[in-house]
Amino acid sequence: MSFLRRKTAGEAVFDAVNNVMMLIICFLTLYPIWYVLVHSFNDGADAMQGGIFWVPRVFSLDNYRAVFASSGIMTAMGVTVAKTLVGTVIHVFFTAMVAYAYSRRELIGRSFYMIVGTITLFFGGGLIPTYLLIRDLGLLDSFWVYIIPAMFSFFDLIIFVSFFRELPDALEEAAKMDGANDFKIFYSIVLPCSMPVVATIALFHGVYQWNDYFTGMIYINDTNLQPIQTFLYRVVAQSSSNQMMAAVPGLAAQTVTSQSIKLATMVVTTLPIVLAYPFLQKYFVKGLMIGSIKG
Repeated sequence: MSFLRRKTAGEAVFDAVNNVMMLIICFLTLYPIWYVLVHSFNDGADAMQGGIFWVPRVFSLDNYRAVFASSGIMTAMGVTVAKTLVGTVIHVFFTAMVAYAYSRRELIGRSFYMIVGTITLFFGGGLIPTYLLIRDLGLLDSFWVYIIPAMFSFFDLIIFVSFFRELPDALEEAAKMDGANDFKIFYSIVLPCSMPVVATIALFHGVYQWNDYFTGMIYINDTNLQPIQTFLYRVVAQSSSNQMMAAVPGLAAQTVTSQSIKLATMVVTTLPIVLAYPFLQKYFVKGLMIGSIKG
C-alpha cells in the first residue's frame, strides 16, 4: 500500500495560487529595499530624471563618499554600536536574574508580582511623566539614558520564565547538594543551559537598540551622543544632507542630490542589522516557540 497520494485538481490549483501569492508578497516586501539600494549607487542628478527600477543607470559612489565624509555619521555609528552592545548585555542579564526569581515556586507573592507586571504591558505613565523622571534622574544628555530605562522588560521576562520552568529540577537539586547557592546555580547552571532564550532576547533587544531613534530625539541635545537612527531622522527631516554634500572637498555638486544622500544614509544605517539578522534568525524562530509546546 502506497502512502503517497496524487493531488486533486483543486489542490494543485490551490498550491499554485498559494505559491504565486507568496512570490508576490516577497516581491512587494523586498523591492522597496532593492529600489533604495539601486538609487543609492546611482548618480544623484541622473536619478532625478526617473526611470531607474532594477539596476543603476549611471553607477556612482559619490553618495557614499558624501555620507562617510561627515564626521557626524561616524560618531553616531559609534554611539549606536556602543549602546547596542552595552544595552543588550545589561538588559539580558538583569532581566534574566529577575525572571529566575519569578520562576521559583517558593517566591512569596509571585502571583501578585505577575499581575502588577502584566498591568505595565498595557498601561504606562506617558511621555511627559517619563521625561520628567528622566530629567530628575539626571539622564538628559547622558549615554546612560539609552541603557538604564531599557534594562528591564516584562515581556522578555515572560519568555525567560517560560524557558526556566522547562529546565529539569534535578539540575538545581544536584547543585544544592554540592553546596551551591542560588546565585551560583543561576550563573553556572541556568544561564549556560538557557543560551537559546538568551540569544533570542539578545536579538530582540539588540534590534530595538539599533533601531531606536526616539530616545535620542527626545532626551539628547548633544549631537555627539545621538545614535545613527536619530542622525538619519534629522537628515531626512531637515536639510542636513545639503551640509553633508558641502563637507566633501572636490565633490562635483552635479553628481549628488539631497535625495541621493538620504538614500545612501538609509543603506548605511540599516545594512549592519540586516546582515546580522540571518545568523540569528533560528534563535528568533525558536524564541517564538518557547513555552508553546508542552509534554
